[in-house]
Amino acid sequence: MPSVFITGMGIVSALGIGTASQKEKLAAGVSGLGAASFLNSIHKTEFPFGEVPYSTEELFNQLSAKNQLQKSRLQALGALALEECMAGLKEKPAGIRQGLINATTVGGMTDIEDRYFKLIEPAHLEQDMSWASGLDCATGTEHLARQFQLTDFLTTISTACSSSANAIQLGARLLSQGMLDRVVCGGVDSLTRFTVNGFNSLKNLDRSVCRPFDAHRNGLNLGEGAAYLMLESEKSLEKTGNRPLAKLSGYANFNEAFHPTAPSPEGLGAYEAMKRTLDKAGLQPSDISYINAHGTATLNNDESESLAIRRLFGEAVPPFASTKAYTGHTLAASGAIEAVFSILSLRFQEVYPALNFETPIEATGLVPFQQYQSMALKHILSNSFGFGGNNASLLFSSYD
Repeated sequence: MPSVFITGMGIVSALGIGTASQKEKLAAGVSGLGAASFLNSIHKTEFPFGEVPYSTEELFNQLSAKNQLQKSRLQALGALALEECMAGLKEKPAGIRQGLINATTVGGMTDIEDRYFKLIEPAHLEQDMSWASGLDCATGTEHLARQFQLTDFLTTISTACSSSANAIQLGARLLSQGMLDRVVCGGVDSLTRFTVNGFNSLKNLDRSVCRPFDAHRNGLNLGEGAAYLMLESEKSLEKTGNRPLAKLSGYANFNEAFHPTAPSPEGLGAYEAMKRTLDKAGLQPSDISYINAHGTATLNNDESESLAIRRLFGEAVPPFASTKAYTGHTLAASGAIEAVFSILSLRFQEVYPALNFETPIEATGLVPFQQYQSMALKHILSNSFGFGGNNASLLFSSYD
């Protein structure tokens, strides 16, 4: 496939704002999980959350510019990640087409929830209700695109937990087919009562910190955040002179459609997504240096993903781990956040320790990597699997 280069990236998560904060805490094995301070929910101290440690007002105060944005937590998180992603990159040259592919599952629901009780009382209705449009997932994309001049093409993807991985895939396809020259891809989600109550009703939330791939795992911890990558074609690189951080060597999506909220027990979707990604890149399983696993710490997901990894790699499973014990499960943002983590590993030739693991899953016996270590890394496979069987894998390669 035509080369797709990553030349910029930005991130906000429970580990802080910016890639430097993420790298420092990942290398030190420091988790961002804890009781929520800003989530307006009766469950805020009942479960651990990967909450970004700033109020919405504090997030906005850290932005350089915000004239095109609605004042919502979603847009503050997204804009901070986009500012870092765009920083240091050359201005768009004449003749270069650029766009934004944004992923989210909840849109501006956080802020709508906080105003709901006023909305249902006529005496409290406001004359200016323009903020209500923020509930729509596409509204945030439009404001972010205008703020950062990414308006040649824009769209919003919402495929649950694989959303931003699919955004990156779509961006790569648009570059490969010559429809765009460079494109910012990623996603953002903020914590909401809707998602907390929804996952709690599914009995999928752990009251303790999550334990990905552990035999005694008992559910996930929800998180929030944003991450974006700048993808560029060779044509764009020739005009901008931007230096690549890594290459996107392969990608695939496979929808197994097994169940609305559970993966197939044998990991069919995960296996096909990973295998087709390798096929697209023209690589063999033995070429993979590391796997950034989806690893939600739910009973179904981790066993299903483990079986898929064992099926694809046999007895030669490369080092792997899930970073959701650091950030929580950030839903639509997770694929892009973990793409940033994968690129950090490639750039600095290091792997970050799995947290909270003790006992392997009996069906596979797989043990995630549990210590920080410098390691020669060439190709990293990053998995994102969503509700409805929407499975995506991305393959990042070091840039020489």
